[in-house]
Amino acid sequence: MQFKTADKLLAVNTEYLKPEEFDVSQNYPNPFNPTTTIQYKIPKRSIVKVEVYDALGRVVDAISEGTKDPGKYQTTFNLNNKASGMYVYKVTAGEYTAVKRMILMK
Repeated sequence: MQFKTADKLLAVNTEYLKPEEFDVSQNYPNPFNPTTTIQYKIPKRSIVKVEVYDALGRVVDAISEGTKDPGKYQTTFNLNNKASGMYVYKVTAGEYTAVKRMILMK
């Protein structure tokens, strides 16, 4: 990628912007009421799906993010109509999967 500034040509190496490994951050805020944000990084083009499960393992919300290029992303969940308690979220990107816990406190 190149940008022209004044009389100089600036080159930006976009390879530094690509994550080297799959990573899912802890949601924030946690505990939350009723909205929380989940951030994740994917190292290669993948089909991404983010799901939230209740303590009994039932899917309470799911977002199919579609096909994403390598990079850092975030998605927000609103569990306003759900009961307080522990929930689990799962991020799947191609062959990568990560699961983390979060607390809804009303």
